[in-house]
Amino acid sequence: MRIDIIAVVPELLQSPFEHSIFKRAVEKGLAAVHFHDLRQYGLGNYKQIDDYSFGGGAGMVLMIEPIDACISALKAERTYDEVIYLTPDGETLSQPMANALSLKENIIILCGHYKGVDQRVRDHFVTKEISIGDYVLSGGELAAAVLSDAIVRLIPGVLSDETSALTDSFQDNLLAPPIYTRPAEYKGWKVPDILLSGNTPLIENWREEQAYKRTEERRPDLLQ
Repeated sequence: MRIDIIAVVPELLQSPFEHSIFKRAVEKGLAAVHFHDLRQYGLGNYKQIDDYSFGGGAGMVLMIEPIDACISALKAERTYDEVIYLTPDGETLSQPMANALSLKENIIILCGHYKGVDQRVRDHFVTKEISIGDYVLSGGELAAAVLSDAIVRLIPGVLSDETSALTDSFQDNLLAPPIYTRPAEYKGWKVPDILLSGNTPLIENWREEQAYKRTEERRPDLLQ
């Protein structure tokens, strides 16, 4: 998978992709990420990328020309499955969405900034709009890191144990059950006996029951 991220502040993105699971994916040749500084496509001597909003109002808006130039340059080199715009009013990121995107070959992620982008960018270039939650960030760079991590970890071969991703919260519309590790007892706090029994069918039943119980208590909306 190839991910091209268009950003106003691409420096914010470098560290998350140089460590842990994403680094492993890159080293294995399973994923590649490329950062594109929108200012390189800016207008005039000052590389302008934003301007005031027509009709007035506070805040600056990313202009269509630099974004068009960047996306067009990328599309001239390869075909993209999706051009994703990160915006608070997009569809909320979910595990099924991440699952579907992990099957794509090439995607572009456009990071919003300031008050957002000229609406014509959304109308004519963007194929999918995603929000990572009901709140506003200074820019889409951190959201791009979140989205990319959610996608790339699902690519077969990225995780050491591929079944791990299949048991994550939300994969089956349930939250994950409680988990424990050594020691079996600490300060009088004990691990449930069933997890120490070695009886795999009973353990799996217990985990399923606990997952349902936790979901019912914390996210009953997932059960509807």
